[in-house]
Amino acid sequence: MSTTRLLVLGGVRRFGRAHGYEVRRELISWGSDEWAHVNPGSIYHALKQLAKEGLLRAHEVEESDAGPPHTDYEITDAGRAEFLRLLRCAFAAVDVRHPEMLTAGLGFLTELPRAEAIGLLRERLDGLAGWRAEVAPHLDEQDPSDHLRELLGWWVHSADSATAWTLALIGRLEGGAYVMADERS
Repeated sequence: MSTTRLLVLGGVRRFGRAHGYEVRRELISWGSDEWAHVNPGSIYHALKQLAKEGLLRAHEVEESDAGPPHTDYEITDAGRAEFLRLLRCAFAAVDVRHPEMLTAGLGFLTELPRAEAIGLLRERLDGLAGWRAEVAPHLDEQDPSDHLRELLGWWVHSADSATAWTLALIGRLEGGAYVMADERS
């Protein structure tokens, strides 16, 4: 649910005030149904749950010429804090085997100040190095004739690839790529 929470809070935050269909359309346009396995039902459930938790504020909108009755949502101060907490976790935490949270976080990368984003990505590098250090010795211990060593090899390769990508993103950010949260007027 953390990935869905991040996506839905971030989606509502971007709109300012939005109804479920707008949030759903935006997230589906990112392909989140494919890479985060977020389906329309989970988006609507998350909207209601986040409102129940006080992270979103629900506004009932009556039928009008603009359309049928619906519920609009806007993010609360507590919702903004939770969004930023989840976003920070998305970049700092490492789970090479389940990248959905990182992938969701990338959609909101520019919502962080530049220095903070770089710092979180450096934390990610530390986590990747630690994870690789845990897995790599098992690869060396594995019998070369055992095909399961391919799984361990894939994990080591994934950690190496994620490290290279993270270093490149840090380089792009240090080089001024993207307009970050602290650079908007």
